[in-house]
Amino acid sequence: MKKHVLVIIMLCIGILETTACGRRQGAPADTVMVNARIYTVNAKDPRAEAMAVRAGKIIAVGSNKEIAAYQDASTEVIDAKEHMVLPGFIDAHVHMLAGAAQLTQVSLNEAKTIDDFQKLIKDYAAAHPGEEWIQGMGWYYSIFGHDGLPDKKLVDEVVSERPVYLLAYDGHSSLANSKALQAAGITRSTPDPPDGIIVRDPATGEPTGVLKEAAGQLVAKVIPQLSREEQRDRLAKAIHYAGSMGFTRLISAGADADRIELYDEIRRSGRLTARFSMARFVNAPLTPDTIRILEESRKKYNDDWIDLGSVKFLLDGVIEAHTAAMLDPYENDPDNRGLLYFDPDDYKDSVLQLDRLDFQISTHAIGDRAIRLALDAYEAAGKINGHADARHRIEHIENPSAPDIPRFGKLGVIASMQPLHATPNENILNVWAASVGPQRVQRSWPWQDILTGNARICFGSDWPVATLNPWQAVQVLLTRETPEGTPAGGWIPEQRLTLEQAIQGYTMGGAIGAKREKTEGSIEAGKLADVIVISQDLFRIAPRQIGETKVLMTMVGGKVVYRDPSWKKEQPADSVRNGTLQSSAILTDSREDGF
Repeated sequence: MKKHVLVIIMLCIGILETTACGRRQGAPADTVMVNARIYTVNAKDPRAEAMAVRAGKIIAVGSNKEIAAYQDASTEVIDAKEHMVLPGFIDAHVHMLAGAAQLTQVSLNEAKTIDDFQKLIKDYAAAHPGEEWIQGMGWYYSIFGHDGLPDKKLVDEVVSERPVYLLAYDGHSSLANSKALQAAGITRSTPDPPDGIIVRDPATGEPTGVLKEAAGQLVAKVIPQLSREEQRDRLAKAIHYAGSMGFTRLISAGADADRIELYDEIRRSGRLTARFSMARFVNAPLTPDTIRILEESRKKYNDDWIDLGSVKFLLDGVIEAHTAAMLDPYENDPDNRGLLYFDPDDYKDSVLQLDRLDFQISTHAIGDRAIRLALDAYEAAGKINGHADARHRIEHIENPSAPDIPRFGKLGVIASMQPLHATPNENILNVWAASVGPQRVQRSWPWQDILTGNARICFGSDWPVATLNPWQAVQVLLTRETPEGTPAGGWIPEQRLTLEQAIQGYTMGGAIGAKREKTEGSIEAGKLADVIVISQDLFRIAPRQIGETKVLMTMVGGKVVYRDPSWKKEQPADSVRNGTLQSSAILTDSREDGF
């Protein structure tokens, strides 16, 4: 009998701090959260009502009574007041510097007509008379008629004295007014640049102002740049904004890595309130200098806050502009199968080299031909180099061929997808769908089919292509409808996901996609204390209400980096001794927001 008692005592002392078989042994928690509806994303123990945090990590998850053992008078208590608590969300595909710019430029996403489009530009120009250039993003192809393309005349009519440069919502086409074309020296005789198209009037040969893909750089490179300090401050504000949306890690999809020093400066100043994984853009074929830069970057930035250990290829364009690479011609453009930006053999050789050096590879591939090429390259590299868990990714995957969908699971390729791109609005139904045709449209954003094939999937925004707000995206994952509820029952409804699948894709899926699942992605003892409190219990509301969700609090590494103003005004709960609460320091201003 004594032997059995001794074993029980030793188990209670030696077990990790995940249970309350007795009172805590050792230092108290820095923070406890109680009275919560925690969805842990841990299949073994999915629900809890309290958690304890010490030194930036979760040390226990359980009931209010169990977590009471981890606090003393010095412990800060956060009363979740029965709100839902989730692991911090991970945006698996974002462009932070471009998003930061959009926060201060004209946004055209709300333009439903040409009149709306012109009014937004005119009003912005009037409100910002000191800006030398008018810049913005967000116009949809669907508002400009049968070919989906605007004309510089539409902008010249409202702003002619200043150059104007406006990106389409997908970032793959742009519109310049006459003044901007003049500043860039673009005329009838200017040749198309590599991987770019200057759209011209078929009757006169004059540039219409629309610049596809790399042609936009002809204008972008002559726009005056902000100072380093201005860029850094704008980026810091965007990072704080991401925290207000519930993101604790963001996976940057390319250009941000070229300004990695800005992130490092923000970190040293104490204003880095989210974690970052970054991929550096590369071209095929690779050069020795490129490989040297990649290896130096990976060696320098490889911790929990900034990780620059992956690379990205831009393999094709977008379907709306008919630049995504397709196996068969576009339905409404029978002589066009889109563009591949690299020779297939050069791309495959580059993937092989990078895989051999153990770099994680992301490939932008939207059309079925580009998707197949990426899968082929990854498969070949796996057979030759033998890496069992390379976790290479394909970004977007808007229209894969039927035989390629199960290959994601078979090859262990991660599907990185952006739910809001599949919102069945007029642009998708009338421009995107018309381009792929009735047969291929049935394979549009096949989330459920990819998961059914045992693949891993992670979700992102592609901000600023779409809003950074993930709750609207979660709603689309469940409904495949617009916010107005159309089409009723959903567009290609068999691809809808469950709420559990959607949350998984934004939490553990993102962590797996960033090779961070051992420390992030779920609320478990031993993981980083990256958690969010939200305004609604997603399991208790209708799917069409999910988009209304707000983030009340975001915690990164045990530090509160964002609070909704409404929570700052709440009164602390009464202290309860010998129960759940021993401190009433609940969401007061005693902690800084971190920005």
